[in-house]
Amino acid sequence: MLKDFSFYLQEFLRNVTLIRISPFDIIDIAIVSFVIYKIIVWIKDTRAYQLIKGIAVLIVITQVSKWLSLNVINWLLTNTLSYGVLALLIVFQPELRRALEEIGRSKIWGKFLWLGPDEEMAVKWQNSVEEIIKAVMYLSKNKIGALIVVEGQTKIGDIINTGIIIDSEISSQLLINIFIPNTPLHDGAVIIRDGKIKAAACFLPLSENRYISKELGTRHRAALGISENSDATAIVVSEETGIISVAYNGGLTRNLGPEALRKILLRPLKQEKEKNGLNIFKWRR
Repeated sequence: MLKDFSFYLQEFLRNVTLIRISPFDIIDIAIVSFVIYKIIVWIKDTRAYQLIKGIAVLIVITQVSKWLSLNVINWLLTNTLSYGVLALLIVFQPELRRALEEIGRSKIWGKFLWLGPDEEMAVKWQNSVEEIIKAVMYLSKNKIGALIVVEGQTKIGDIINTGIIIDSEISSQLLINIFIPNTPLHDGAVIIRDGKIKAAACFLPLSENRYISKELGTRHRAALGISENSDATAIVVSEETGIISVAYNGGLTRNLGPEALRKILLRPLKQEKEKNGLNIFKWRR
């Protein structure tokens, strides 16, 4: 027994010494490891995580059924998994789309395309944020329903085209006037692009999430819908309660005050400054 073990150990060590690792091999392994890590981080906070766990369980059961010679179960599971790739593409279609969009707007590419800081645009956006907050707080206090979408790096021109083009500077008075009940533009969403009110009365895709609270109305579903399909930030004011909510990345945060809302709206600017990378305002011009 010891002799066999010694033989296998010597063979293993001999094979290890024959391995030649080049710098390109290290780069290859590092890239694959990084991609796997990003995939794990990406699916951790999505419904894909639960589905992946379910698929892993099916694979384990398939292997166990093979060991135990459970031929019928093994045949069913094997044939089911053979169509798994097509099923994954269908089930994960929203997640895959968002992942590809994330790659497209990745800061990695921005580092090579950096155009320098634009303090004027940054200050202008900070002033615009104050106007948005002033309008939202007025609407909340008077329980006037509102839906304001701030476009991110993912373009939502198809949504803008469903409404009325305004292309105006941001002011609290204009935002308030748009959402006053029974006015022509109050029913729909306002889209903010490049620091301007681009359009009003826009139609948003409704979220199909079955776990949304029943007390949330169409505005909240629309806000979640646009946040699931892009990196836009959607602000909702409930006309029943006056509660301010924000939808981003498929999630909804409720009961926000002016300070919390300010942090959310200034978050992209803060992140760009901290990373000293691509300036979102200059890049989008």
